[in-house]
Amino acid sequence: MNSLRVCKVFRNSSSKSDILLRGFATSNVHNENHKCKVLVVGGGAGGCAVAAKLSSKLGAGKVLIVEPADNHYYQPMFTLIGGGIKTLKDSYRPMSKVLPTLAKWVKDSAVKFEPDNNTVYTANGDKIEYDFLLVATGLQLNYDKIPGLVDALSIPKGKVCSNYSPKYVDRTYQALQLFKSGNAIFTYPNSPVKCPGAPQKILYIGEHYLRKSKKRQNANVVYNTSLPVIFGVKHYADQLWKIIEKRDIKVNLRTNLVEVIPDKNQAVFQNLDKPEEKFTTDYEFLHVTPPMGAPDALAACTSLVTETGFVDVSKDTLQHLKYENVFAIGDCSASPNSKTAASVAAQSQIVYKNMIAVMNGVKPTRVFDGYASCPLVTGYNTCIMAEFDYNLTPLETFPIDQSKERISMFYMKKDLMPPLYWHLLLNGLWNGPGFARKLMHFKFS
Repeated sequence: MNSLRVCKVFRNSSSKSDILLRGFATSNVHNENHKCKVLVVGGGAGGCAVAAKLSSKLGAGKVLIVEPADNHYYQPMFTLIGGGIKTLKDSYRPMSKVLPTLAKWVKDSAVKFEPDNNTVYTANGDKIEYDFLLVATGLQLNYDKIPGLVDALSIPKGKVCSNYSPKYVDRTYQALQLFKSGNAIFTYPNSPVKCPGAPQKILYIGEHYLRKSKKRQNANVVYNTSLPVIFGVKHYADQLWKIIEKRDIKVNLRTNLVEVIPDKNQAVFQNLDKPEEKFTTDYEFLHVTPPMGAPDALAACTSLVTETGFVDVSKDTLQHLKYENVFAIGDCSASPNSKTAASVAAQSQIVYKNMIAVMNGVKPTRVFDGYASCPLVTGYNTCIMAEFDYNLTPLETFPIDQSKERISMFYMKKDLMPPLYWHLLLNGLWNGPGFARKLMHFKFS
Protein backbone atom coordinates (compact mmCIF):
# COMPACT_ATOMS: atom_id res chain seq x y z
CA MET A 1 0.00 0.00 0.00
CA ASN A 2 1.35 3.44 -0.85
CA SER A 3 1.96 6.23 1.61
CA LEU A 4 -1.28 8.03 0.82
CA ARG A 5 -3.72 8.12 3.69
CA VAL A 6 -6.28 5.36 3.42
CA CYS A 7 -9.46 5.31 5.46
CA LYS A 8 -11.04 1.90 5.72
CA VAL A 9 -13.80 0.06 7.56
CA PHE A 10 -15.53 -3.21 6.79
CA ARG A 11 -19.13 -4.18 7.36
CA ASN A 12 -21.62 -6.66 5.94
CA SER A 13 -22.30 -6.06 2.27
CA SER A 14 -25.80 -5.53 0.98
CA SER A 15 -27.68 -7.95 -1.26
CA LYS A 16 -25.56 -9.25 -4.15
CA SER A 17 -28.40 -10.37 -6.38
CA ASP A 18 -28.07 -9.14 -9.93
CA ILE A 19 -30.46 -6.30 -10.66
CA LEU A 20 -31.54 -4.77 -13.92
CA LEU A 21 -33.87 -1.82 -13.43
CA ARG A 22 -35.49 0.23 -16.13
CA GLY A 23 -33.78 3.58 -16.58
CA PHE A 24 -30.60 2.60 -14.71
CA ALA A 25 -27.24 1.06 -15.35
CA THR A 26 -26.65 -0.90 -12.13
CA SER A 27 -23.70 -2.88 -10.91
CA ASN A 28 -23.29 -5.66 -8.38
CA VAL A 29 -20.23 -7.30 -9.91
CA HIS A 30 -17.31 -7.95 -7.56
CA ASN A 31 -14.10 -5.98 -8.07
CA GLU A 32 -15.41 -3.83 -10.89
CA ASN A 33 -13.67 -0.56 -11.62
CA HIS A 34 -15.65 2.62 -12.33
CA LYS A 35 -14.64 6.11 -13.35
CA CYS A 36 -17.01 9.05 -13.19
CA LYS A 37 -17.17 12.80 -13.29
CA VAL A 38 -19.18 13.00 -10.07
CA LEU A 39 -19.58 10.33 -7.41
CA VAL A 40 -22.53 10.72 -5.04
CA VAL A 41 -22.33 8.52 -1.95
CA GLY A 42 -25.86 8.15 -0.63
CA GLY A 43 -29.27 8.04 -2.26
CA GLY A 44 -31.21 9.95 0.36
CA ALA A 45 -32.86 13.33 -0.14
CA GLY A 46 -29.62 15.27 -0.60
CA GLY A 47 -27.99 12.70 -2.85
CA CYS A 48 -31.05 12.43 -5.07
CA ALA A 49 -31.65 16.16 -5.35
CA VAL A 50 -28.11 17.15 -6.30
CA ALA A 51 -27.58 14.08 -8.50
CA ALA A 52 -30.72 15.05 -10.42
CA LYS A 53 -29.44 18.59 -10.95
CA LEU A 54 -25.94 17.48 -11.92
CA SER A 55 -26.98 14.66 -14.27
CA SER A 56 -29.36 17.02 -16.07
CA LYS A 57 -26.51 19.49 -16.50
CA LEU A 58 -23.67 17.08 -17.31
CA GLY A 59 -25.55 14.43 -19.26
CA ALA A 60 -26.05 10.68 -19.05
CA GLY A 61 -23.41 8.54 -17.35
CA LYS A 62 -21.45 11.40 -15.79
CA VAL A 63 -22.91 10.94 -12.31
CA LEU A 64 -22.60 7.70 -10.36
CA ILE A 65 -24.58 7.02 -7.17
CA VAL A 66 -23.57 4.47 -4.53
CA GLU A 67 -26.57 3.40 -2.47
CA PRO A 68 -27.32 -0.07 -1.03
CA ALA A 69 -31.01 0.28 -0.15
CA ASP A 70 -33.92 -1.13 -2.13
CA ASN A 71 -36.31 1.54 -0.89
CA HIS A 72 -36.14 5.29 -0.34
CA TYR A 73 -38.05 6.46 2.75
CA TYR A 74 -39.59 9.85 3.34
CA GLN A 75 -38.39 9.92 6.92
CA PRO A 76 -40.33 13.03 8.06
CA MET A 77 -43.45 10.88 7.77
CA PHE A 78 -42.28 8.47 10.47
CA THR A 79 -43.67 10.73 13.20
CA LEU A 80 -47.13 10.51 11.65
CA ILE A 81 -46.81 6.74 11.26
CA GLY A 82 -45.99 6.47 14.96
CA GLY A 83 -49.23 8.28 15.74
CA GLY A 84 -51.35 6.13 13.41
CA ILE A 85 -51.94 9.06 11.03
CA LYS A 86 -50.01 7.52 8.12
CA THR A 87 -48.85 3.98 7.31
CA LEU A 88 -45.38 2.67 6.56
CA LYS A 89 -46.51 1.92 3.01
CA ASP A 90 -47.16 5.64 2.54
CA SER A 91 -43.56 6.51 3.39
CA TYR A 92 -41.46 4.83 0.72
CA ARG A 93 -40.84 4.35 -2.98
CA PRO A 94 -38.52 1.87 -4.72
CA MET A 95 -35.05 3.37 -4.95
CA SER A 96 -35.11 2.68 -8.69
CA LYS A 97 -38.04 5.12 -9.04
CA VAL A 98 -36.43 8.07 -7.26
CA LEU A 99 -32.80 8.08 -8.39
CA PRO A 100 -32.25 10.20 -11.53
CA THR A 101 -32.47 8.12 -14.70
CA LEU A 102 -29.43 9.82 -16.25
CA ALA A 103 -27.22 8.64 -13.39
CA LYS A 104 -25.61 5.23 -12.93
CA TRP A 105 -26.59 3.36 -9.77
CA VAL A 106 -24.12 1.08 -8.01
CA LYS A 107 -26.28 -0.81 -5.53
CA ASP A 108 -23.70 -1.21 -2.79
CA SER A 109 -22.25 0.39 0.33
CA ALA A 110 -19.18 2.62 0.44
CA VAL A 111 -16.74 1.11 2.93
CA LYS A 112 -13.46 2.89 2.20
CA PHE A 113 -12.83 6.54 1.37
CA GLU A 114 -9.45 7.44 -0.13
CA PRO A 115 -9.77 11.19 -0.79
CA ASP A 116 -6.08 11.70 -1.53
CA ASN A 117 -6.55 9.30 -4.44
CA ASN A 118 -10.05 10.48 -5.48
CA THR A 119 -11.26 6.93 -4.88
CA VAL A 120 -14.00 5.13 -2.96
CA TYR A 121 -14.28 1.37 -2.49
CA THR A 122 -17.51 -0.56 -1.96
CA ALA A 123 -18.41 -3.59 0.13
CA ASN A 124 -18.36 -5.80 -2.97
CA GLY A 125 -14.81 -4.68 -3.73
CA ASP A 126 -15.60 -2.22 -6.52
CA LYS A 127 -13.17 0.64 -7.02
CA ILE A 128 -14.72 3.97 -7.99
CA GLU A 129 -12.53 6.84 -9.19
CA TYR A 130 -14.09 10.28 -9.34
CA ASP A 131 -13.29 13.83 -10.36
CA PHE A 132 -15.72 15.26 -7.81
CA LEU A 133 -17.29 13.70 -4.71
CA LEU A 134 -20.55 14.53 -2.98
CA VAL A 135 -20.93 12.87 0.43
CA ALA A 136 -24.61 12.40 1.25
CA THR A 137 -24.59 9.40 3.56
CA GLY A 138 -26.94 10.71 6.22
CA LEU A 139 -26.72 9.56 9.84
CA GLN A 140 -26.30 6.10 11.31
CA LEU A 141 -28.77 4.90 13.97
CA ASN A 142 -26.85 3.46 16.92
CA TYR A 143 -29.52 1.50 18.78
CA ASP A 144 -26.86 -0.88 20.08
CA LYS A 145 -25.14 1.87 22.06
CA ILE A 146 -27.88 1.67 24.69
CA PRO A 147 -27.59 -1.69 26.51
CA GLY A 148 -30.82 -3.65 26.43
CA LEU A 149 -32.51 -1.48 23.81
CA VAL A 150 -32.22 -3.84 20.83
CA ASP A 151 -33.53 -6.71 22.99
CA ALA A 152 -36.44 -4.56 24.14
CA LEU A 153 -37.30 -3.63 20.56
CA SER A 154 -37.35 -7.30 19.57
CA ILE A 155 -40.15 -8.21 21.99
CA PRO A 156 -43.41 -8.79 20.05
CA LYS A 157 -46.07 -6.25 21.03
CA GLY A 158 -43.56 -4.77 23.46
CA LYS A 159 -43.66 -1.56 25.45
CA VAL A 160 -40.52 -0.08 23.87
CA CYS A 161 -40.71 1.62 20.48
CA SER A 162 -38.86 4.01 18.18
CA ASN A 163 -40.04 6.07 15.22
CA TYR A 164 -36.61 6.43 13.67
CA SER A 165 -36.29 3.15 11.78
CA PRO A 166 -38.74 1.55 9.34
CA LYS A 167 -37.97 -1.67 11.21
CA TYR A 168 -39.49 -0.31 14.42
CA VAL A 169 -41.81 2.59 13.55
CA ASP A 170 -45.01 0.50 13.52
CA ARG A 171 -44.35 -0.48 17.14
CA THR A 172 -45.12 3.05 18.35
CA TYR A 173 -48.81 3.18 17.52
CA GLN A 174 -49.18 -0.43 18.62
CA ALA A 175 -47.61 0.38 22.00
CA LEU A 176 -49.87 3.42 22.41
CA GLN A 177 -52.91 1.24 21.76
CA LEU A 178 -51.76 -1.38 24.28
CA PHE A 179 -50.98 1.20 26.97
CA LYS A 180 -53.25 1.04 30.01
CA SER A 181 -51.66 3.02 32.84
CA GLY A 182 -48.31 4.08 34.25
CA ASN A 183 -45.30 5.99 32.94
CA ALA A 184 -45.25 6.96 29.26
CA ILE A 185 -41.67 8.11 28.68
CA PHE A 186 -40.16 9.79 25.61
CA THR A 187 -36.42 10.37 25.18
CA TYR A 188 -33.88 12.56 23.36
CA PRO A 189 -30.30 11.20 23.20
CA ASN A 190 -26.97 12.83 23.94
CA SER A 191 -25.96 12.98 20.27
CA PRO A 192 -26.85 14.76 17.05
CA VAL A 193 -30.25 13.65 15.72
CA LYS A 194 -32.26 13.86 12.54
CA CYS A 195 -34.72 16.71 13.04
CA PRO A 196 -34.23 17.84 16.65
CA GLY A 197 -37.97 18.47 16.97
CA ALA A 198 -39.02 14.91 16.09
CA PRO A 199 -38.56 13.39 19.58
CA GLN A 200 -41.04 16.01 20.83
CA LYS A 201 -43.52 15.55 18.01
CA ILE A 202 -44.30 11.98 19.04
CA LEU A 203 -44.48 13.17 22.66
CA TYR A 204 -47.31 15.55 21.80
CA ILE A 205 -49.04 13.13 19.45
CA GLY A 206 -48.75 10.37 22.04
CA GLU A 207 -50.18 12.57 24.78
CA HIS A 208 -53.04 13.59 22.50
CA TYR A 209 -53.73 9.94 21.69
CA LEU A 210 -53.98 9.12 25.41
CA ARG A 211 -56.51 11.92 25.81
CA LYS A 212 -58.54 10.78 22.81
CA SER A 213 -58.58 7.19 24.07
CA LYS A 214 -59.50 8.30 27.62
CA LYS A 215 -56.28 6.89 29.13
CA ARG A 216 -54.66 10.20 30.00
CA GLN A 217 -55.86 10.30 33.59
CA ASN A 218 -53.98 7.05 34.20
CA ALA A 219 -50.78 8.16 32.48
CA ASN A 220 -47.72 10.01 33.75
CA VAL A 221 -46.27 11.53 30.58
CA VAL A 222 -42.54 12.28 30.82
CA TYR A 223 -40.03 13.79 28.37
CA ASN A 224 -36.40 13.09 29.27
CA THR A 225 -34.06 15.10 27.06
CA SER A 226 -30.29 15.41 27.08
CA LEU A 227 -30.59 19.03 25.96
CA PRO A 228 -30.49 22.00 28.36
CA VAL A 229 -33.51 23.55 26.58
CA ILE A 230 -36.82 22.29 25.25
CA PHE A 231 -36.01 23.71 21.79
CA GLY A 232 -33.04 25.68 20.53
CA VAL A 233 -35.02 28.64 19.15
CA LYS A 234 -36.54 30.71 21.97
CA HIS A 235 -39.32 32.05 19.75
CA TYR A 236 -40.77 28.53 19.52
CA ALA A 237 -39.51 27.21 22.85
CA ASP A 238 -41.64 29.74 24.74
CA GLN A 239 -44.78 28.38 23.07
CA LEU A 240 -43.76 24.75 23.61
CA TRP A 241 -43.34 25.34 27.35
CA LYS A 242 -46.91 26.67 27.42
CA ILE A 243 -48.14 23.49 25.71
CA ILE A 244 -46.18 21.33 28.14
CA GLU A 245 -47.61 23.15 31.14
CA LYS A 246 -51.16 23.04 29.79
CA ARG A 247 -50.96 19.30 29.12
CA ASP A 248 -49.24 18.46 32.41
CA ILE A 249 -46.19 16.87 30.79
CA LYS A 250 -43.15 16.42 33.02
CA VAL A 251 -39.87 17.49 31.39
CA ASN A 252 -36.44 16.52 32.70
CA LEU A 253 -33.64 18.45 30.99
CA ARG A 254 -30.07 17.12 30.73
CA THR A 255 -31.39 13.60 31.32
CA ASN A 256 -30.04 10.85 29.08
CA LEU A 257 -31.20 7.25 28.60
CA VAL A 258 -28.23 4.92 29.23
CA GLU A 259 -29.84 1.48 29.62
CA VAL A 260 -33.08 -0.43 29.11
CA ILE A 261 -33.94 -3.45 31.27
CA PRO A 262 -36.70 -5.11 29.22
CA ASP A 263 -37.46 -8.03 31.54
CA LYS A 264 -38.31 -5.55 34.32
CA ASN A 265 -39.79 -2.80 32.11
CA GLN A 266 -37.28 -0.37 33.54
CA ALA A 267 -35.10 2.38 32.07
CA VAL A 268 -31.90 3.85 33.49
CA PHE A 269 -31.18 7.55 33.05
CA GLN A 270 -28.12 9.68 33.75
CA ASN A 271 -27.95 13.29 34.90
CA LEU A 272 -25.58 14.82 32.35
CA ASP A 273 -24.73 17.72 34.66
CA LYS A 274 -23.78 15.24 37.41
CA PRO A 275 -22.72 12.09 35.50
CA GLU A 276 -22.29 10.08 38.66
CA GLU A 277 -26.02 10.41 39.32
CA LYS A 278 -28.24 7.78 37.71
CA PHE A 279 -31.80 6.74 38.42
CA THR A 280 -34.00 3.86 37.35
CA THR A 281 -37.68 4.23 36.52
CA ASP A 282 -40.48 1.86 35.51
CA TYR A 283 -42.17 2.33 32.16
CA GLU A 284 -45.40 1.14 30.62
CA PHE A 285 -44.51 2.87 27.36
CA LEU A 286 -41.01 3.97 26.26
CA HIS A 287 -40.32 5.78 23.01
CA VAL A 288 -36.58 5.92 22.37
CA THR A 289 -34.80 8.27 20.01
CA PRO A 290 -31.53 6.37 19.45
CA PRO A 291 -28.07 7.91 19.58
CA MET A 292 -26.92 8.82 16.08
CA GLY A 293 -23.65 9.58 14.36
CA ALA A 294 -21.81 9.56 11.07
CA PRO A 295 -21.63 6.15 9.33
CA ASP A 296 -18.63 4.10 10.47
CA ALA A 297 -16.94 4.13 7.05
CA LEU A 298 -17.11 7.89 6.89
CA ALA A 299 -16.09 8.53 10.50
CA ALA A 300 -13.04 6.30 10.00
CA CYS A 301 -11.63 8.61 7.34
CA THR A 302 -9.94 11.20 9.55
CA SER A 303 -8.70 13.32 6.66
CA LEU A 304 -12.27 13.79 5.46
CA VAL A 305 -14.12 14.41 8.72
CA THR A 306 -14.00 16.40 11.95
CA GLU A 307 -13.22 14.84 15.32
CA THR A 308 -16.91 13.98 15.68
CA GLY A 309 -17.00 12.15 12.34
CA PHE A 310 -18.86 14.64 10.17
CA VAL A 311 -17.59 15.85 6.79
CA ASP A 312 -15.38 18.87 7.39
CA VAL A 313 -16.94 21.48 5.12
CA SER A 314 -17.30 25.24 5.07
CA LYS A 315 -20.64 26.09 6.65
CA ASP A 316 -21.12 28.72 3.92
CA THR A 317 -20.22 26.91 0.69
CA LEU A 318 -20.46 23.27 1.90
CA GLN A 319 -17.13 22.65 0.15
CA HIS A 320 -14.56 20.54 2.00
CA LEU A 321 -11.94 22.61 3.82
CA LYS A 322 -9.06 20.45 2.52
CA TYR A 323 -10.27 18.79 -0.68
CA GLU A 324 -11.63 21.33 -3.16
CA ASN A 325 -13.35 18.62 -5.21
CA VAL A 326 -15.35 17.28 -2.24
CA PHE A 327 -18.69 18.59 -1.01
CA ALA A 328 -21.24 17.33 1.51
CA ILE A 329 -24.96 17.75 1.93
CA GLY A 330 -27.46 16.88 4.63
CA ASP A 331 -27.02 15.12 7.94
CA CYS A 332 -23.43 13.91 7.37
CA SER A 333 -22.13 17.45 6.99
CA ALA A 334 -20.37 19.26 9.83
CA SER A 335 -22.26 22.47 9.04
CA PRO A 336 -23.96 23.56 12.30
CA ASN A 337 -27.53 23.75 11.00
CA SER A 338 -30.34 21.55 12.28
CA LYS A 339 -30.42 18.27 10.39
CA THR A 340 -33.76 18.39 8.56
CA ALA A 341 -35.10 17.62 5.08
CA ALA A 342 -35.86 21.32 4.67
CA SER A 343 -32.17 22.10 5.19
CA VAL A 344 -31.32 19.62 2.44
CA ALA A 345 -33.67 21.41 0.05
CA ALA A 346 -32.02 24.76 0.75
CA GLN A 347 -28.53 23.25 0.56
CA SER A 348 -29.14 21.43 -2.72
CA GLN A 349 -28.99 24.51 -4.93
CA ILE A 350 -25.99 25.89 -3.02
CA VAL A 351 -24.06 22.64 -3.44
CA TYR A 352 -25.04 22.27 -7.09
CA LYS A 353 -24.03 25.82 -8.05
CA ASN A 354 -20.78 25.64 -6.10
CA MET A 355 -19.84 22.26 -7.58
CA ILE A 356 -20.44 23.56 -11.09
CA ALA A 357 -18.34 26.62 -10.28
CA VAL A 358 -15.40 24.48 -9.13
CA MET A 359 -15.75 22.29 -12.23
CA ASN A 360 -15.37 25.46 -14.28
CA GLY A 361 -12.31 26.58 -12.33
CA VAL A 362 -14.17 29.31 -10.48
CA LYS A 363 -14.21 29.91 -6.73
CA PRO A 364 -17.59 28.90 -5.22
CA THR A 365 -19.58 31.90 -4.02
CA ARG A 366 -23.06 30.60 -3.17
CA VAL A 367 -23.64 30.83 0.59
CA PHE A 368 -25.93 28.69 2.76
CA ASP A 369 -27.62 30.67 5.54
CA GLY A 370 -28.28 27.66 7.76
CA TYR A 371 -31.98 27.50 6.95
CA ALA A 372 -33.89 24.75 8.71
CA SER A 373 -37.56 24.03 9.09
CA CYS A 374 -39.14 21.83 11.72
CA PRO A 375 -42.91 21.31 11.56
CA LEU A 376 -43.52 20.71 15.27
CA VAL A 377 -46.64 18.56 15.18
CA THR A 378 -48.38 19.09 18.52
CA GLY A 379 -51.30 16.70 18.11
CA TYR A 380 -53.69 15.13 15.62
CA ASN A 381 -54.63 18.43 13.99
CA THR A 382 -52.17 21.13 15.08
CA CYS A 383 -48.60 22.10 14.23
CA ILE A 384 -46.10 24.87 14.91
CA MET A 385 -44.09 25.60 11.75
CA ALA A 386 -40.63 26.47 13.06
CA GLU A 387 -38.21 28.01 10.54
CA PHE A 388 -34.84 29.50 11.47
CA ASP A 389 -31.23 30.07 10.38
CA TYR A 390 -27.71 29.40 11.67
CA ASN A 391 -28.15 32.02 14.38
CA LEU A 392 -31.40 30.40 15.58
CA THR A 393 -33.22 33.50 14.38
CA PRO A 394 -36.74 32.84 13.02
CA LEU A 395 -36.78 32.83 9.21
CA GLU A 396 -40.49 32.39 8.62
CA THR A 397 -42.04 31.98 5.19
CA PHE A 398 -45.56 33.14 5.93
CA PRO A 399 -46.56 36.66 7.07
CA ILE A 400 -48.06 35.28 10.32
CA ASP A 401 -46.71 34.29 13.72
CA GLN A 402 -45.63 30.71 13.06
CA SER A 403 -44.97 30.03 16.73
CA LYS A 404 -48.72 29.50 17.19
CA GLU A 405 -50.35 26.08 16.86
CA ARG A 406 -52.29 26.01 13.60
CA ILE A 407 -54.50 23.50 11.83
CA SER A 408 -53.33 24.83 8.45
CA MET A 409 -49.71 23.99 9.26
CA PHE A 410 -50.68 20.47 10.31
CA TYR A 411 -52.30 19.76 6.95
CA MET A 412 -49.36 21.33 5.16
CA LYS A 413 -47.10 18.87 6.98
CA LYS A 414 -49.44 15.93 6.45
CA ASP A 415 -50.71 16.46 2.89
CA LEU A 416 -48.62 19.05 1.04
CA MET A 417 -45.06 18.25 2.02
CA PRO A 418 -44.95 14.58 0.93
CA PRO A 419 -45.79 15.24 -2.76
CA LEU A 420 -43.47 18.25 -2.73
CA TYR A 421 -40.72 15.91 -1.53
CA TRP A 422 -41.39 13.08 -4.01
CA HIS A 423 -42.09 15.13 -7.12
CA LEU A 424 -40.00 18.28 -6.69
CA LEU A 425 -37.17 17.91 -4.16
CA LEU A 426 -35.92 14.50 -5.29
CA ASN A 427 -36.03 15.64 -8.93
CA GLY A 428 -33.90 18.68 -8.18
CA LEU A 429 -36.80 21.09 -8.65
CA TRP A 430 -37.31 22.37 -5.09
CA ASN A 431 -34.71 24.57 -3.40
CA GLY A 432 -36.67 25.50 -0.30
CA PRO A 433 -39.13 28.33 0.32
CA GLY A 434 -36.65 31.20 -0.02
CA PHE A 435 -38.30 32.68 -3.12
CA ALA A 436 -41.81 32.31 -1.65
CA ARG A 437 -40.61 33.98 1.55
CA LYS A 438 -39.38 37.00 -0.38
CA LEU A 439 -42.70 37.29 -2.19
CA MET A 440 -44.78 37.00 0.99
CA HIS A 441 -42.68 39.53 2.86
CA PHE A 442 -42.31 41.95 -0.06
CA LYS A 443 -42.69 45.55 1.00
CA PHE A 444 -43.28 48.53 -1.25
CA SER A 445 -40.94 51.44 -0.56
